[in-house]
Amino acid sequence: MDYPKITLWSDASFFSPYAMSVYVALTEKGVPFSLKRVDLASAEHLSDSYRDISLTARVPGLQVDDFLLSESSAIAEYLEERFPAPEFERLYPRDVQKRARAREIQAWLRSDLLALRVERPTEVLFAAEKFLPLSGSGQRAAQKLIAVAERLINGGQQNLFGEWSIADTDLAIMINRLALHGDDLPEKLADYAFFQWQRASVQLWSGESGKTR
Repeated sequence: MDYPKITLWSDASFFSPYAMSVYVALTEKGVPFSLKRVDLASAEHLSDSYRDISLTARVPGLQVDDFLLSESSAIAEYLEERFPAPEFERLYPRDVQKRARAREIQAWLRSDLLALRVERPTEVLFAAEKFLPLSGSGQRAAQKLIAVAERLINGGQQNLFGEWSIADTDLAIMINRLALHGDDLPEKLADYAFFQWQRASVQLWSGESGKTR
């Protein structure tokens, strides 16, 4: 099969949860792609050259032949349509309502829980760093995450929809901000996030992150 030329731009440290989500999506699709790094610390993402790649001047950025796209959830939906099942692996559930729920979860995780993302950054996930106890706002964000996740996940449930979807990876990233830091978390949520973390595509991303340290 002749594949298009695909390039994924990630942050240089491979700590971005959004770049990770796209990396997992591409890996699950089984399409070959190359990785390029963007140094956020030196504001490389604000350079004219990167603005030519990313409309929003953020990572991830994706190029498929001459087509350029930014924003991870938009990229995931594009990849699902560009490389559709059954020829390629699914990123979203077969059922239309479950697909809508998966997108709802993704949209929520990207737009809420700011205090938790700030106080439990992805250095927790990929560098095993420790931070101060959660502030009041951090605790409220954690409680909201737990409350929503408990409605979605039953005991022993390994995937959100009876089959893996990219929303599982995104939700596990957020839960593991607490789990891998040692914060209090219901056992079923910790078990779910641990299971998702063992997925081969996720472990490959962790390996990329490990190369930078």
